[in-house]
Amino acid sequence: MSRVPVSGIEVFLAIVREGSLRGAARSLGVGAPAVSHQLKAFERKVGVDLLARTTRSIELTDAGHSLLAGTASAFGEIVDAIESARAIGKSTTGTLRLTLPRGAYLVVIAPVLAEFQMRFPDVCLDLSINEQLVDVVRDGFHAGIRLGNRLTTDMIAVRLTGPLAPCYIAAPSYLAAHGRPQHPRDLFDHKCVRHKFVTARRVGDWEFVEDGQTKTIDPPTRLIFDSMQSVMQAVRDGHGIGWSLRKVIEDDLDAGALETVLDPYVPELPPFYLYYPEQHRRLELLRLFIGFMVAKRDKRDPGDPALPVP
Repeated sequence: MSRVPVSGIEVFLAIVREGSLRGAARSLGVGAPAVSHQLKAFERKVGVDLLARTTRSIELTDAGHSLLAGTASAFGEIVDAIESARAIGKSTTGTLRLTLPRGAYLVVIAPVLAEFQMRFPDVCLDLSINEQLVDVVRDGFHAGIRLGNRLTTDMIAVRLTGPLAPCYIAAPSYLAAHGRPQHPRDLFDHKCVRHKFVTARRVGDWEFVEDGQTKTIDPPTRLIFDSMQSVMQAVRDGHGIGWSLRKVIEDDLDAGALETVLDPYVPELPPFYLYYPEQHRRLELLRLFIGFMVAKRDKRDPGDPALPVP
């Protein structure tokens, strides 16, 4: 099936609407010779004359009448649909759908959420808290937030934080009963509570640094959850040693509900990044959100040059 010459339909309808080639040229913002050329090319593709042209008038042929009857309304609907799509892309109101882990929500979003909602009252943030790797295109999200080491190369990424401090923690009751590990190898004599990535079908790595070398260990595990919130609750309840971002459990540390272990061996994590596909680059709601979050990042880290907002 041959391609439909849509631009030719637009020229044809403009001529009929304006009653002349010059009128059509003015409405389309082009020269009259260009309109004449496009009409002739369109008629060649259709295979029949659509307009009978004289020095004084332009009249529809029978084929032209048939084409006008079948396309005028439909082309108007296409134009309306395009304008609607353009309005969505430029709109500063509506819903922005994001996927992110709970840690990213607590570290990145929660501290500035009230201010964002006050400044942009017509924007609804639809946040899906998910620890798993998510395909934002397939699953209908505008963007996601993940650690920098978990991004795919086909996404545009904007850094939202500096490097992150993780920690290994346990409840005081657990440490009183089982002792405090002094070295990562001591974990093999402890109960560990770990997180599992369902989509990757694997338990999250536990990494440590010793003598400048990063090492991954796989200690005996008594409890595994696919929810970081459940991991933390089990650790608070004294079921074993777990892992968390330090910022997420600061209140527990300050209150003495949790204690850190093995601090000298814990490596930094890469920053949180917001990532999104190329096709969402022009989405105004996303641009608003990125601009706000980058400004907050640079206020926290004034020596860090701002990244350009896509």
